[in-house]
Amino acid sequence: MMELASADERILVTRNSRDFASILREWAEGGRTHAGCILIWTLDHGAFAEIVAGVERLFAQRPEPKDWREVALAI
Repeated sequence: MMELASADERILVTRNSRDFASILREWAEGGRTHAGCILIWTLDHGAFAEIVAGVERLFAQRPEPKDWREVALAI
């Protein structure tokens, strides 16, 4: 998934924080770049409204795609 999101220059949003935290660390150590990542740590997969609100809040804080390069944030 990270490979595809990176190739398409898309910000990846995932609830699979456990695996993607390691993947992001590996990418950083390997000098690989990505367009950004949002890790959903504390919200249940059924908490749609809270997830959308969290993602919208982060996008409001970083409205430009360039502001997301190499950034991983959690909600």
